[in-house]
Amino acid sequence: MSSTTFQVALWIELLAAGLGGLQGALFAAGERHRRIDLLGVIVIGLAVALGGSLLRDVVLNQPPVVIWKNWYLLVAGASAVLGMLLQPALARADWLITVLDAVVMGLFGAIGASKALSLGVGEAGALVVGVIGAIGGGMLRDVILSLPISFLQVGTLYAVAAGAGAGALVLLTAFGTPILVAGLVCVVVTTSVRLAAVRFGWTFPEQRAVRPRRPQPVKTPAE
Repeated sequence: MSSTTFQVALWIELLAAGLGGLQGALFAAGERHRRIDLLGVIVIGLAVALGGSLLRDVVLNQPPVVIWKNWYLLVAGASAVLGMLLQPALARADWLITVLDAVVMGLFGAIGASKALSLGVGEAGALVVGVIGAIGGGMLRDVILSLPISFLQVGTLYAVAAGAGAGALVLLTAFGTPILVAGLVCVVVTTSVRLAAVRFGWTFPEQRAVRPRRPQPVKTPAE
């Protein structure tokens, strides 16, 4: 396929960065028990906005768009400040953070998979890059806040939602679907799976340690 088929418009990247910065700042500002200062809130917002794109470009051996595009940092930073300012008014709207998180995952997953395809990466590799782009910002956020990595925890289905969305995009483009349509489907699928997992408590079985069985004592005839 021609590489021009899969070019990602800058406004889509900026939309993802803006929503990521907003969601990250809202999340960080809500962690009041950690006593995060204003700069820390902005840093977390930037981490969510930039993490997925940065990891994606590193994996693809491309110049990081977050460094080379001036608008990227400006939009992400402004959105993080906005999220910090709005958090007091939205303190009880936990659902909004969850929804934003799911949408941001879908956007970055679609961008990551599309960019991989544009560079000639195979379908399986594009799927992996899409998942990395989708979960990268949340993973970096959790590392900075010393939280358990979200996509490794029982009950989140982060990676499953990201993989379902990116997989849908890769499959649709293989059948000639326009990339904007496939990208929209990716966002919808990722968001729907993630929110459904939260709403209905979908989980994978929890890993449990296997305990060896203790040998039973052998009884002699005298016993």
